Amino acid sequence: MDLGLTGRTAFVCASSQGLGLACATALAREGAAVTLNGRNAEKLARVAHELRDSFPGARVDYVAADLNTAGGRAAILAQLPEVDILVTNNEGPKPGGLESWDEAALIGAMEMNMIPAVQLMRAYIPGMRARKFGRIVNITSAMVKSPRYFMGLSTAARTALTAISKAVAREVVADNVTVNNLMPEKIDTPRQDAIAAHFMKTEGLTRDQVRARTVSTIAAKRFGEAAEFGDACAFLCAAQAGYISGQNLQLDGGTYEGLI
Repeated sequence: MDLGLTGRTAFVCASSQGLGLACATALAREGAAVTLNGRNAEKLARVAHELRDSFPGARVDYVAADLNTAGGRAAILAQLPEVDILVTNNEGPKPGGLESWDEAALIGAMEMNMIPAVQLMRAYIPGMRARKFGRIVNITSAMVKSPRYFMGLSTAARTALTAISKAVAREVVADNVTVNNLMPEKIDTPRQDAIAAHFMKTEGLTRDQVRARTVSTIAAKRFGEAAEFGDACAFLCAAQAGYISGQNLQLDGGTYEGLI
């Protein structure tokens, strides 16, 4: 299927690795001009070069900037004032419990997993509406629907983003601007290693033991692949996806037990 992305411009937050990179890869493959983002310029340059090698003719650039700061977001907008596609993403807070959720931790979670996405939407949506095309995909978490105690900070901030995105989606869809959320769970990325490290430390387990226990909880009995996630993102950005907005798509190997 031709997704109609050739010539479209895309900015993918936190895309030097993991789910962000998977989305950037799928968009570059489909013909979009992709700008990567992260804090490490050297790593970004290497990843951009690898994508160009993988997809000859692909237009891949990068901007090294910290999404968590107003200055970092200003640098992004200075280099890339308009885009057709925005994929928001950021690292999440460290796993923990109630004893660690002081005011600074709560504010920090919002500064990572809610505020940057909303501020970038504010910047890019007016141009999208004027051009009558825009696709916004927020990478949130399956725990928005199924909260887990040790990931409470991440869940809370991403749920706030989910709520405001739903409100925005209803306002802008008449201009062919869609806002959707991808909700990953147990995708095999560096984030899984960070979560495994938490349980290795708190429960004295080996990495293999943690991973085996995790897989046993997944209905598909395997971790998800980053490429599967990237392809889902690419479809939500497609020309054909203009009637899909305000939705939360779970990529969890069929694990979620609810109906909606």
